[in-house]
Amino acid sequence: MSYAILSKEDLAERVHSVRVRAEGIARRAQAGQFVILRLDERGERFPLTLCDWDSREGWIRLVFQVVGRSTAKLSRMEAGEEILDLVGPLGRPTEIDRFGHVVCVGGGVGIAAIYPICREMRRAGNRVTGIIGARTAGLLILEEEMAGVTDRLLVTTDDGSKGLSGRVTWALEQVLKEEGADLVMAIGPAVMMKFASAVTREFGVPTKVSLNSIMLDGTGMCGTCRCEVDGKTRFACVDGPEFDGHLVDWNLLLARLDQYLEEEEIARNMPL
Repeated sequence: MSYAILSKEDLAERVHSVRVRAEGIARRAQAGQFVILRLDERGERFPLTLCDWDSREGWIRLVFQVVGRSTAKLSRMEAGEEILDLVGPLGRPTEIDRFGHVVCVGGGVGIAAIYPICREMRRAGNRVTGIIGARTAGLLILEEEMAGVTDRLLVTTDDGSKGLSGRVTWALEQVLKEEGADLVMAIGPAVMMKFASAVTREFGVPTKVSLNSIMLDGTGMCGTCRCEVDGKTRFACVDGPEFDGHLVDWNLLLARLDQYLEEEEIARNMPL
């Protein structure tokens, strides 16, 4: 089966978007799910969350940041080239219901993953407040798209170069103080989700996060993506990727994410 790249877009420094022909995945895709890619015969398997899809035209959109060898290789591929393997949609979709006021927080590339969740939450009749942030204005992505699927969008940058000066967790705290919320969805770097969950715990607001644990097969067989939630071992690929942020063992997750830093550095320095 062919998974041709239909178009490619550079969104920010080291952040790219590709639209890929994948009819079967596009027909079944739901917000919160992901796919596993393998670019060629020698490539590793790696997960990317679905940003968008069109079931009629048969394409999916993936947004990724260059962090390792495989994402660097994908960033060099152009429209017309083909991805060898693409499996999905995987993972449990986001629970979409009429909760009331839903606050969706996206940090960095996590903005791409929170985008379809905002869209579906709003379609379900919720009032959706979006909070997106990056280190600096040049790294913000999908601002226009997010504005189109939220009732109110707050933009933050760590250096104050655009929007509110500070981190997304500061903006989240202000929203909860002023308006409250019935549900918070937070997706981004693990440390951001950890602190967002700490903020919402103080206000007693239910919080869902999407764990970006190391993943291999995406079917629950290898156990690579195991994490601890409410004192129990869970597999992010089949039990998640979304979990109650107040029950995640964040210290364990952060330690596991750092487990292969040396090997990743070696791989990055190898010629593509």
